[in-house]
Amino acid sequence: MSYLETTHNVYKEAALTPDIGLCCTTNPIWELPGLKIPRIMQEMNYGCGSTVHARDLTNNPKMLYVGVGGGMELLQFAYFNRSKGGVIGLDVVDEMLEASRKNFKIAEEQNDWFKSDFVDLRKGDAMNLPVEDNSIDVAAQNCLFNIFKSDDLKKAIAEMYRVLKPHGKLVMSDPTCEQPMNDELRNDERLRALCLSGSLSIADYVKALTDAGFGTIEIRARKPYRILDTKNYPTDELIYIESIEVAAIKDPMPADGPCVFTGRAAIYYGVEDYFDDGLGHTLLKNQPLAICDKTTAALQALGRDDIFFSESTFHYDGGGCC
Repeated sequence: MSYLETTHNVYKEAALTPDIGLCCTTNPIWELPGLKIPRIMQEMNYGCGSTVHARDLTNNPKMLYVGVGGGMELLQFAYFNRSKGGVIGLDVVDEMLEASRKNFKIAEEQNDWFKSDFVDLRKGDAMNLPVEDNSIDVAAQNCLFNIFKSDDLKKAIAEMYRVLKPHGKLVMSDPTCEQPMNDELRNDERLRALCLSGSLSIADYVKALTDAGFGTIEIRARKPYRILDTKNYPTDELIYIESIEVAAIKDPMPADGPCVFTGRAAIYYGVEDYFDDGLGHTLLKNQPLAICDKTTAALQALGRDDIFFSESTFHYDGGGCC
């Protein structure tokens, strides 16, 4: 049995019998006016963060969500585009698609604005999306891509890139790990399916996205996720796993490399009212400016003693420059 078959079976079981906290942390539920999340959707929230951000969802975007779970984030996305087929929900597990259909009927009863046909549920593979090129404004996946092995991950990211419109966003949440894992952990198909042993480092995760062509990366959150301890897992050391929330934007790749925002800022405190490096970066006196890691390195290389650089917070919330 392949690791993908194991994953299929794990989530088939989770569709038939909801398993609270199956593989992921409990994430705060969006509270929006007029939006009620059915309890069954909350119990089937198999994600490790949130991919729903209001600033991504203006002007009725066309959305794609891969790995539907119990339909909770599909309902949240539909809140921002209340039109027939405005959101595409894709899954390879028939039972999960059927569970979402049933849950949408409950959501209709609790939300007078919602109709099930706002979501176009389709059976499909993340590595071969049944979606047209350049047709999606916002694509999302929550705690799925970390399961994929390297070649499959490349295919899945390339497919997301293909279907996004220029400047479209791929919004994701996945576990990451900065420690090495031994082969026994990496090759345990069930642990991989449970989002425990497939985690990449943040640097490798970002590289997988930029290698696919995404010119701008935003790391929006970084949170504690899981511990793999020596008593319950085949490891000689305690392994700490985090989860991150990331947006990869289909911007053209800059000639000098991608813009990766990790929550860094620069603050100019010199004698002038502002500092301008002549390359499009203007720092007003004593006003923090969010900057990408590439710009941070360029400004630091100037060797000035009147600019302060904050460390990465891994909580980028927009604005700034690259």
